Amino acid sequence: MHYNSFEIEGQLVDLHLERIYPARIRVHKGRIQSIHPLTETHSRAFILPGFVDAHVHVESSMLIPSEFARMALRHGTLATVSDPHEIANVLGMKGVEFMMENGAKVPFRFCFGAPSCVPATHFETAGAALNVHEVARLLDRPEVLYLSEMMNFPGVLNKDPEVMDKIKAAHDRNKPVDGHAPGLRGQEAKAYAAAGIHTDHECFTLEEASDKLEAGMWIQIREGSAARNFEALWPLLKTHPEKCMLCSDDKHPDSLVLGHINALVRRAVRKGVPLFNALKAACLNPVNHYNIPLGLLREGDSADFIQVASLEDFKVTGAWLEGRKIMGDDALPWPEVQETPINNFFAFDLKPEDFRVPVKNPKAALRVILPEDGQLITREAHMVSIPQQGYWEANPEQGLWKLAVVNRYKQADPAVAFIGGLGIRCGALAASVAHDSHNIVVAGTNDADMHAVVELLKLHKGGLALACGDQSMVIPLPFGGLMTDKNGDVIAKEYEAMNTVFKQWGCTLEAPFMTLSFMALLVIPDLKLSDKGLFDGREFRFTSLELG
Repeated sequence: MHYNSFEIEGQLVDLHLERIYPARIRVHKGRIQSIHPLTETHSRAFILPGFVDAHVHVESSMLIPSEFARMALRHGTLATVSDPHEIANVLGMKGVEFMMENGAKVPFRFCFGAPSCVPATHFETAGAALNVHEVARLLDRPEVLYLSEMMNFPGVLNKDPEVMDKIKAAHDRNKPVDGHAPGLRGQEAKAYAAAGIHTDHECFTLEEASDKLEAGMWIQIREGSAARNFEALWPLLKTHPEKCMLCSDDKHPDSLVLGHINALVRRAVRKGVPLFNALKAACLNPVNHYNIPLGLLREGDSADFIQVASLEDFKVTGAWLEGRKIMGDDALPWPEVQETPINNFFAFDLKPEDFRVPVKNPKAALRVILPEDGQLITREAHMVSIPQQGYWEANPEQGLWKLAVVNRYKQADPAVAFIGGLGIRCGALAASVAHDSHNIVVAGTNDADMHAVVELLKLHKGGLALACGDQSMVIPLPFGGLMTDKNGDVIAKEYEAMNTVFKQWGCTLEAPFMTLSFMALLVIPDLKLSDKGLFDGREFRFTSLELG
């Protein structure tokens, strides 16, 4: 491989010495040969290590890794700690292999983990499974740096043999284990951490984070498209900067256009967090924790760094990886990557009447899922409705909409329940992006529109869709029903247009499709829906739609 030797001057941001000083950096054969302090320099640009997203599911951007990298790079992100959990639940090892191979085709550091929970639970139908031996084989690969989030926290607390064997497989290879334990506090948090789990990105209060810090865990402060915890947790960057990282977890394309980890650093600094605290969480801590092969601006390091115009807005003007300029003026052309779609989508037959909900007890109250905007958690509400001709129906005026999960891997009747908080007066939306098993999740005001959007996804073998009568829109996602290889800026505009239309129909959610995708996420309380039925995430068991 050919490398150029060159020198670059600027204001060096040294995260190790916590100094900012003018310097000349000499790069030779892709590495930093020397760093010479200067008394002055003509350059006012700041040179610092690249940003790292410490926990993300690339699939949630709806872009294949090679295109996600191009979009993230413009914001100074040089690496991600990427959990291919989503594609693994659809396609198993084949999906994980695709993510790693595609990501390796572009200049970016994708640090993939071995998915620990495929399927995520046994209360839903997934498209694949990864057993202990397959997880161990992934962990044997040098490019797989960690065991991905252990979502089965009840299994950890109860010492489930398969769960413990997966954790042991990581420990035996000296690789860290990511956690996922929403709401776990006190002694349970300590027991979870004591099993050898090192991080958590699910905290949504300072009190919960404090318990997990006390138990010895790292806290990954998350700000994604749907789950937004930065506002609650940013004070940790002042009090525990050595134990914090920044992450997005899930980032839809429209928000990825606007910013990434750089936006969180900007917000932190504006709130009064010391600059070096914020930058260590964004750059240094993830590299050290996961042993990411990314340079940190020291002599002998790989020449991986970014250039920003100021330390207030963190607008990125250049990025280098192994000494090659990959973003900014005179950057190398971005590689053209072409892929053949892979998928797992069964062509099922459904009718509008399949979304009907027969009444068992006409006097019963209904359990209703209430989403919380900006959070993964939901609440359980109890609402009284009036049956219509022997069926429970949506009633938008009452604040009641239908929610269904349709098995996309085999023929089965939809699981149908009810959801509040949508606000729509007409129509339906549906997605094959539905954590964790990625069956089709659909919500709407009536059975006909719900059936119509499912038919659109069936036609395209996955994607996002909405419909109201004769009006419809769809974004096909041919890679696992999760991703596309189209240009990220184009997809962002199409996605934003769909959100705009749905909000014109009355939706009050900030990110309707992202929120919808989490209504089937059983490992997050309180009430969720799988393709097998209504699920109580607190008790970890199925529950009834009708009360009494």
